[in-house]
Amino acid sequence: MRPDDLVVTAQGCRFRGRHLPCAIGRGGITADKREGDGATPVGVHCIVGLLYRPDRVAPPTGWAMPIGPRDLWADDPRHRDYNHMVRAPFASGHERLRRGDPLYDLVLVTDWNWPRAVPGRGSAIFLHVWRGPRIPTAGCVAFRRDHLLWIVARLTPQTRLVVRTPG
Repeated sequence: MRPDDLVVTAQGCRFRGRHLPCAIGRGGITADKREGDGATPVGVHCIVGLLYRPDRVAPPTGWAMPIGPRDLWADDPRHRDYNHMVRAPFASGHERLRRGDPLYDLVLVTDWNWPRAVPGRGSAIFLHVWRGPRIPTAGCVAFRRDHLLWIVARLTPQTRLVVRTPG
């Protein structure tokens, strides 16, 4: 492990000498990730992007990309754009990135099953704003808004998300 890794277990996240509470997938942590299982995948995941809602959050860094009203994430394993950002209109299965709630006001994108997505292995694993303590995600890792902003301010190009099982 590297000093600038975000290390996540079911008990929380360790980063830069701090322990931060976080929420993980409703399916727990798994080494056998599948589309729709609600689990957070074990492994070392690179951070490949940062998205933000410009109407709700100031640009957090120079490399952050704003989320526009037509921005979506393709989650249909049968579509060629599976597990990639796409734009509306988009007829296949997708998730809106510009949500009514604050969950995707700030999103770190990982390289889980990306850029060459294997159908059925699971789409996007994001780090995003949580619904609340211990409220599970669909597989992502979620943090308090202020903690996520704190993390983003301390990222380096080497920072990785390391998801571990207990033990």
